[in-house]
Amino acid sequence: MSFRNLLRHLGLVDRESEDQLRAIARRRQELSGLPDDRLKSAAKDLHRDADVIETFALAAVIAARVLGLQMFDVQILGALAMHRGQIAEMQTGEGKTLAAVPAAIWYARQGRGVHVLTANDYLARRDAAWMRGIYDWFGLSVGHISQDMPAADRRAAYRCDLTYATANEVGFDYLRDGLARRTDELVQREFAFAVIDEADSILLDEARIPLVIAGGVAEDSALAYRIDSVVAGMQPHLHYSLDEFARNVQLTDAGIERVEASLGCGSLFDEPNLRILTAAQDALHAHALLRRDVDYVVKKGSIELVDEFKGRIAQNRRWPAGLHSAVEAKEGVRLKTQGRILGSITVQGLAGMYDRICGMTGTAATQAEEFWKVYKLPVKTIPTNRPVIRQDLPDVVYADKEARNEALAEEIRRVHETGRPILVGTASVEESEALSRRLQMAGIAHAVLNARNDETEAAIIAQAGALGAVTVSTNMAGRGTDILLGGNPPKDRDKVVDLGGLYVIGTTRHEARRIDNQLRGRAGRQGDPGTSRFFISLDDDLLVRFGIRENPDIDSVQRTAEGQNLEIRQTLWKYDCTVEDHRREVYNLRREILLSPGWSLRSMLPEEQYCELIQAAGEHALETAGRQLALAIVDDLWADYLANVAELRGGIHWVSWTGGDPLHRFLTGEQAIYADFHDCLKEEIADAFRTAEVDKGEIHFRNAERMERGATWTYVTTDQPFGTLAERIKKGIQRRLSKTY
Repeated sequence: MSFRNLLRHLGLVDRESEDQLRAIARRRQELSGLPDDRLKSAAKDLHRDADVIETFALAAVIAARVLGLQMFDVQILGALAMHRGQIAEMQTGEGKTLAAVPAAIWYARQGRGVHVLTANDYLARRDAAWMRGIYDWFGLSVGHISQDMPAADRRAAYRCDLTYATANEVGFDYLRDGLARRTDELVQREFAFAVIDEADSILLDEARIPLVIAGGVAEDSALAYRIDSVVAGMQPHLHYSLDEFARNVQLTDAGIERVEASLGCGSLFDEPNLRILTAAQDALHAHALLRRDVDYVVKKGSIELVDEFKGRIAQNRRWPAGLHSAVEAKEGVRLKTQGRILGSITVQGLAGMYDRICGMTGTAATQAEEFWKVYKLPVKTIPTNRPVIRQDLPDVVYADKEARNEALAEEIRRVHETGRPILVGTASVEESEALSRRLQMAGIAHAVLNARNDETEAAIIAQAGALGAVTVSTNMAGRGTDILLGGNPPKDRDKVVDLGGLYVIGTTRHEARRIDNQLRGRAGRQGDPGTSRFFISLDDDLLVRFGIRENPDIDSVQRTAEGQNLEIRQTLWKYDCTVEDHRREVYNLRREILLSPGWSLRSMLPEEQYCELIQAAGEHALETAGRQLALAIVDDLWADYLANVAELRGGIHWVSWTGGDPLHRFLTGEQAIYADFHDCLKEEIADAFRTAEVDKGEIHFRNAERMERGATWTYVTTDQPFGTLAERIKKGIQRRLSKTY
């Protein structure tokens, strides 16, 4: 039976894909005989409406000429899925980077630009350089964006037919463009198409994390340190109540009295002291809920957040301003300026701005429902080029973590003696270092890959398949780098194959099955042998949270957790949908003011006032000053809007405790805040001109500093660091269900 017939027999390829594969193969055969010059001409002469068969066949033949890589049928299947606007699930080592190229070329021929979104700057730079030769033959330009790139280089990269970048950098540039006061400050063109690598990481794990642009002055660092000295000595149950798994902590009456007495401020609930109350609550969160080497690390005098899904440092990410300052005070490091939020967007909101998105990842099928409900993206599972022969052994369950850890160390020692390489995935920096100490005491040489040394992750993970290697990694740090059996270069490949390939061990199960599958997928690439096994304990967080102590059915627990998390994310998105709609409206208004020749200040002023100003200053001077003033006031009022919405959202969970509907209350309040934005916009523009001075055709505003934007900076924040709103909503849902049934 042929490979394509086998795929069809197994139900892994549909009739349309099968027909296209066959047609592409025939055309590849015809094109493969052409000399380079004729092949280049054929590629460059492709019309915008050329069919997918011709485009993909040319891409495959040119890839073989330029890179020496023959595209497998499964890679073509992945490309076809992306060309249809789907998520292609392709296993580790199946060549996703190359599989994306035909689809990217297909979209790029539309002439509107394609963003290829990657997991980090390194991959954006690497993949753009690696695939550039293929694009060159098609006459397509390619660029990449990196974090330290100046505006002129960013503008040039976005003008290319294909731009490789992280979603964060694209989002930050969007926010910067949203504050531009001159047309030459803009770097992006309108969004059209996006091909998303590691789509589960970008569209699910990081989708709800706000990207922020801020400006302004530093906060009061003295207050953060004073409050910290008071809170640091507080005792649980006496000074505060703690619900560990709901991630909620509250001052008790004794705690409130301690703060009031220590600061001599009177009642914390008096209006002048609300700033102190907020700072005290932030300090309490920092001490009671956030753990060093689990939630964050202290590195080079700074607080660096740890990505819970990858176990690596979350670059340029901060908690909300007061909380981040509280953690800095707790650890005794210099406080960073947080500033006033001037603009914000989530990756999920950013994805909604493209006309079409598609993607690829090694793990998507278990999250297919969420991809469809949130993004209307179908998931297409692509078969592996060679059969997977990896052994996925049953979990080993222990009564507690100490018993698990002892058995884990013994298993590593036993297997290590054979020379077989071992990769151990842990849940946190703390856990990885505790295991490292055990291995050191046992005399087992090993490498540790976690958020403390993430700069060297590619080099460490590349050698994880070497003979005798033991690598301890947090979750999926190192994702994006293949592990080659025998090391890199694979000088001992045959020996490692004879030993059974890479042995992957997980020290706990994650809430999402796909995170476990990512770890498993590091072994058994391209038909290699390998083994995976999870060592878990009954006091792991996942099992304790769901009250499972006997005969745990892990898959069932994970499906339950995934369902709850999907429900939470969908509910949270309902809160954000209206905000996103209003953000787009204001962004479009701002672009109209900045770019449209037809925009006039007349639309913002009473007719009588406008005519008087024309007579005093002249139309050109008035319209020029009016555009700049309108942009400045829009920016100010939008920052006020964001602050007011954040304040509204921060307290909305209390509504559920009084039997109200928090979503309805939020949407009603948000609409009022947005209406106030528009009411104030025209009023403030009119007031500014009413008090302005006109001298020899020049307009001088009384509040001139308002026209100066000042310095801005970008970062990633976490609007609900403890899941408070999510937990409140979930509990509210559960209470309503219990009343209904």
